[in-house]
Amino acid sequence: MAKQTSKQPAPRGAELSAGAPSRPRLGDLASDLAEKGRIGVVVAVPSATSASYHLRPPGGGREWSARSSGDTLHPVPVSVTHVSPLKRDVIYDHRAQQAALPVMVHHEDGGISESVLILTPGQVELYRVQLDHIIKKRHQGGEGER
Repeated sequence: MAKQTSKQPAPRGAELSAGAPSRPRLGDLASDLAEKGRIGVVVAVPSATSASYHLRPPGGGREWSARSSGDTLHPVPVSVTHVSPLKRDVIYDHRAQQAALPVMVHHEDGGISESVLILTPGQVELYRVQLDHIIKKRHQGGEGER
């Protein structure tokens, strides 16, 4: 599978709010509130050839249409499988009293996205102690486990 990344900032001037309609793209999973939350894959978007969104159940089946405004469609988040640290420097913000650790978020569908793990000073100290403990256990495991 090809490496997928998700780095799509919101368009400039776009404001997010609870009532902002979703603008799903082809292939996105969306929940359609007009269909009692039914989930579908977007197979057509409003255009010169299509007056509405068209969705199909993820496993196949009968298509349905959703309003061209997208106001009944909401994105369906893809589950996270794990998070791993990136090989980049950690940043400490003295004013905010927090550390920022760059991480890669791995999603169930094979996609990945970069993010930042924010840690308080207390969390940094706690994880240092825990990591030191892990390192000691690793060294105690013998030569065969390295």
